[in-house]
Amino acid sequence: MASVLDSVDQRTQLVGENRLEILMFRLSGRQLFAINVFKVQEVVRLPTLRAIPQRHPHVKGVVSLRGQTIPVIDLAQAIGMRPSVIDENSTIIVTEYNLSVQAFLVSSVERIINLNWEDIQPPPSSAGRSHYLTAITKVEDNIVEVIDVEKVLSEIVPMNTSIPEEHLTDPLLAKVQGREVLIIDDSMVALRQLSETLTQLGLVVHKETDGLKGINRLKAWADEGHVLTDKLLMVFTDAEMPEMDGYRLTTEIRSDPRLKDLYVVMHTSLSGSFNNAMVQKVGCDNFLSKFQPDKLVGVILDRLSRDPD
Repeated sequence: MASVLDSVDQRTQLVGENRLEILMFRLSGRQLFAINVFKVQEVVRLPTLRAIPQRHPHVKGVVSLRGQTIPVIDLAQAIGMRPSVIDENSTIIVTEYNLSVQAFLVSSVERIINLNWEDIQPPPSSAGRSHYLTAITKVEDNIVEVIDVEKVLSEIVPMNTSIPEEHLTDPLLAKVQGREVLIIDDSMVALRQLSETLTQLGLVVHKETDGLKGINRLKAWADEGHVLTDKLLMVFTDAEMPEMDGYRLTTEIRSDPRLKDLYVVMHTSLSGSFNNAMVQKVGCDNFLSKFQPDKLVGVILDRLSRDPD
């Protein structure tokens, strides 16, 4: 399966086309789950698992893989299902999120499939595991649940949303008081984290949960007569979202004369080598891996430095 994962060049072909690849897998039973292939490094049989002291209950231990010591998270247990039974068929999906590498224990991996983001829908509020889902889709009449990995990881290693004092000394930051920003992300955890940090700077935060809602909000403001570069200091967008992804959103912004000069930041847990290529292709002004409050200040200072004196 590891060899099935495409090269960076092949995967960046999807950027701006509102398409994605998902890796489908099972935790137990017949239900299919998925995560975005962009976040997957490799898929392998579970190597020798070593227990570690004082570990989180969802962390089964660590494995040594290609010179790295990687924590193994029982994904079934982490989303409220029964703990996984480890046997000779146990598989791990090695991923990179937010500049860290971790492996998710699953019972089996199915395949990779290419989809249109328009076919990805937010989970219904009645879904039993909706608390841990960002989206659902249908593949060959089977419902596939896309897991909110950011929420899973935040419950194991909580993120710090406080900005270090030493990063707040620049007098230029006084200019952000009362300014408005729009953040667009399908993860409630990510929305909360970014909002908490931005409000520390005195910014007024607007939120949307997918790219389609985000572009509609921007166009509605423009229709009301707002000059968007005056109204908004910047737009933060996640990369992968139902309905419309962040790359397509940025392409839509750049193609609308009323929106094209907005400062757009790609704020995503994707942290592989393909990010710069993605950002450049669709015309983002900046890129920020989740979740780094100190570097967030640097991005804001970059935006402020572009204001005329």
